[in-house]
Amino acid sequence: MSFYRMPFGAELADDGVRFSLWAPDAQDVALVIDGAKARPVERDAEGFAHLHVSDARAGTHYQWVIDGSTPIPDPASRFQPDGVFGPSLVVDPQNYQWRVTDWRGRPWEEAIIYEVHVGAATTQGTFRGLRERLDALSDLGVTMIELMPIAEVPGHHNWGYDGVLPFAPNAAYGGPDDLKRLIDDAHERGLMVMLDVVYNHFGPSGNFLPLYAARFFTDRHRTPWGDAIDFDQRHRQMVRDFIIHNALYWLEEYRFDGLRLDAVHAIRDESHVHVLAELAGRVRAAFQDRQIHLVLENEHNSAHWLRREPSGKPSWYTAQWSDDIHHAWHVLMTDERDAYYQDFAKTPLTLLGRALAEGFAYQGEVSQFAGRARGEASSHLPPQAFVSFLQNHDQIGNRALGQRLSALTEPSKLAIAHAVLLLSPHIPLLFMGEEWDASTPFLFFVDFAHDDDLASAVREGRRGEFAHFADFAEEARAQEIPDPTSPATFTASVLRWEERIHSPHADRIADMRRLIDLRRKYIVPLLASGSKGAIYRLHEGGGLDVHWRFGVGDLRLFLNIDGSRRHFMLGPMQRVIWQSAHVEINALFVRMPAWSAMVTLEAARGR
Repeated sequence: MSFYRMPFGAELADDGVRFSLWAPDAQDVALVIDGAKARPVERDAEGFAHLHVSDARAGTHYQWVIDGSTPIPDPASRFQPDGVFGPSLVVDPQNYQWRVTDWRGRPWEEAIIYEVHVGAATTQGTFRGLRERLDALSDLGVTMIELMPIAEVPGHHNWGYDGVLPFAPNAAYGGPDDLKRLIDDAHERGLMVMLDVVYNHFGPSGNFLPLYAARFFTDRHRTPWGDAIDFDQRHRQMVRDFIIHNALYWLEEYRFDGLRLDAVHAIRDESHVHVLAELAGRVRAAFQDRQIHLVLENEHNSAHWLRREPSGKPSWYTAQWSDDIHHAWHVLMTDERDAYYQDFAKTPLTLLGRALAEGFAYQGEVSQFAGRARGEASSHLPPQAFVSFLQNHDQIGNRALGQRLSALTEPSKLAIAHAVLLLSPHIPLLFMGEEWDASTPFLFFVDFAHDDDLASAVREGRRGEFAHFADFAEEARAQEIPDPTSPATFTASVLRWEERIHSPHADRIADMRRLIDLRRKYIVPLLASGSKGAIYRLHEGGGLDVHWRFGVGDLRLFLNIDGSRRHFMLGPMQRVIWQSAHVEINALFVRMPAWSAMVTLEAARGR
């Protein structure tokens, strides 16, 4: 089946189209087809409005009308050609003819993730524009593209986390068939595609659900973005089904290889079965013949969501983004200590070692920044349960000036961090342009031109966020923070692919390719053989030794960051697979200067 059946939205039938809307809090509901006179619609006991229209077809425009006055889009619209405030379009999900029909995905241990914002990845800012870069990404060696959220948002450009119509691909990027063609082209090249989805809130503009389904939300819980979605009250199953059908829809109808769930720490659910457990369970049951990967962003470091079965398969979620590794590296390379970096300011190397060996740096200890205990024990989990990164959309874009790490630290330090990123057994993630140290920033941008008050609030709120940072405490400096509502802020964030062929960008790409080749040759087979645990050891001053054990061999990282020269002895079976510049190896004796690293491999003996 090339489409996903849902109990709501618009679905084609042999004799027309079935329209369904859950509107329990509306006084009356009507449907407008292609701008004609509104047709009243009765609702059932659960608040559902159903109408079968025999003269509707693919390409029909439609809007629901609430209480005789407010036209709204379908919350389950498959496409909004004129944006969130325009009519929805009936889509034929079977119109696209897939070329790659036997794709079953790739094992998770092979994943090397490349995070992309479709609008800022190319000058076209479209699915088609990204398709034209697939060969370059395949040549780099990445194996999975992760799209930042693509659900329909107000305006032309947006990070994507203000989505209000979660089933509709952003019309600014192209139509449903354009997205399917991108995924099809990726699969032709052996590339997996993951989608970032937002199930913790709706954006501040264009969300009409409170007009006719106010019980979708609750004021008992709050998120940083407003009232929380209500997953645990009397009507929870309707709400839960809306979200779970969305996950199944992207995986089935568009053939995504996985989902990354944004900020699940903001999902509050006191039900007997948590919505995250139900979602993962239904996905696992529905796609037993495909490799589907579910990844969390969760600042609470909740290890139980990453539990493994005796077979090694995830019970629920495949992996979690590892902010701890990023934060430790960032402090080591930049010495920044503001905001959440304060938790890593005193012992960054120790916390990096613990995160590399055990997954989380914070496993129940009190976070000074959060003001509470954070995390759960994670040393029992395999290293591929964690996605590591040095940069991502948050860690760049949530800086006042959107600087990439290459603008904040020395190239030699960044080269070492990249080697550890790609040669550690965690799953690595690169942010678009990172492979060539792109010169462009990645700023926070939105388009609320339709709402001056909201645009002003976002503009002032952005500057207020950085008022407590010393660099922006003065009004004159605060005014230098780019206006997130200005089109120029978005334009400044668009990648310049032409620079990648020039030095020093081309040199960085060559280094990244070599590291990825080494990962494919040495690290992936280790992961496939099964984890046997890991330990880390600190050396006085600034040395770190991390030792991972696997079914077929041992992997070790030696890192020296202080000013003294360190000496190591290699074992007779230890093979150096990578070393940074200036590391001296004489027989089995190793000398490592400040800011140097070495990675070794040793075959298993008697294991």
